[in-house]
Amino acid sequence: MKNLSQKTLAYALKNALSHGGKANQGPVISSLFNEGLKKNEVKKYIKDISKIIKEVNSMSSEEQKKEFEKLENKVSKREVREGLEELPNVKKSGVIMRIAPSASGPLHIGHALVAGLNILYVEKYGGKFYVRIEDTNPDNILLKSYKLIEKDAKWLFKDSKIIIQSDRIELYYKYAQKLIKKNSAYICTCSGDSFREFVKQKNNCPCRRLNVKENMGRWNKMLSEFKEGEAVLRFKSNMKDKNPAMRDFPLARINETKHPRQKNKYRVWPLMNLAVTVDDIELNMTHIIRGKDHRDNAKRQEMIYKVLGKKVPYTTFIGIVHFKDLELSSSKMKEDIEKGKYSGWDDENLPTLVSLKKQGYKPIAFLKFSELVSLGENDKIIDKKEYFRLLDNFNR
Repeated sequence: MKNLSQKTLAYALKNALSHGGKANQGPVISSLFNEGLKKNEVKKYIKDISKIIKEVNSMSSEEQKKEFEKLENKVSKREVREGLEELPNVKKSGVIMRIAPSASGPLHIGHALVAGLNILYVEKYGGKFYVRIEDTNPDNILLKSYKLIEKDAKWLFKDSKIIIQSDRIELYYKYAQKLIKKNSAYICTCSGDSFREFVKQKNNCPCRRLNVKENMGRWNKMLSEFKEGEAVLRFKSNMKDKNPAMRDFPLARINETKHPRQKNKYRVWPLMNLAVTVDDIELNMTHIIRGKDHRDNAKRQEMIYKVLGKKVPYTTFIGIVHFKDLELSSSKMKEDIEKGKYSGWDDENLPTLVSLKKQGYKPIAFLKFSELVSLGENDKIIDKKEYFRLLDNFNR
């Protein structure tokens, strides 16, 4: 492409001025793609691009502004979201995407990062954005979190569609029975220790040999007779898989703890890989952005998709962003609130959206931070001071 160095400088300056004085390589390269740079040329020019970005980041904000004024005409006037890579397989109807917070507390800055990426893509292509509240573990639910999460989600993106998993239990049961009838799932009554030994030795457990009729009988007993720990619904994968995590992983378990929302209506609860797969199928999910720590879960869910004859959504992974000096555990925050360390979820010292909204932050600040981080599997560390410096800049 022509004038690569000049255009790189122009886009690096533009990106730096939009992001607190620090240009990010990903958005700059994304902008260069729109100017004609080919993906197979990146390796050839990456050193030169990196050098220019480094030079820009060494400038003061005044120097950046002055230099950009000279090169502003080199920047495309088209509305292009910096930092947003194009997603493949996008239909004219747009994309259907989601985030899946647990019902253990309100949304915080970690949720906002992933939510922001999804929202930006839904805005870019059109489509739907679901906030799926995962509450199928009765032991870790804060009842007020349902309203808090919905309010946070609607504040970030007014068109957020809210789904609550515990309202969909009968649907998960229906899919569990489908898998049993396809001889792709079975009810295991082995003890946890025994099954772990089977996994270790790459041997099938005796329950794996049961036929469909016997498994359906055991399923009905899970719903009514078996006690906690006596039976588990497992996916029939491959007990010799090189990854132990893939070997006949669990899909549902018995938990008789009273559910804060559903009370004692259910005793068999779907585990993540069953509930997530069912929801993604039923909601026609097209594209999924998830942390790379969910790579194994994505593989498990792909197995279930294939058994059911469904098309797997396009899935991409992002690295873990470690927010240094910021506590993001809802359980820990709840504990500290109960101890009186914080006045509530909206305490100004907590990194929750309800707190930051109260302090005057706007949704655009969180979306711009998501855009800055963008896609990519490299882990990042950002300390509290730097995070809020960026957020303050984006909030103007």
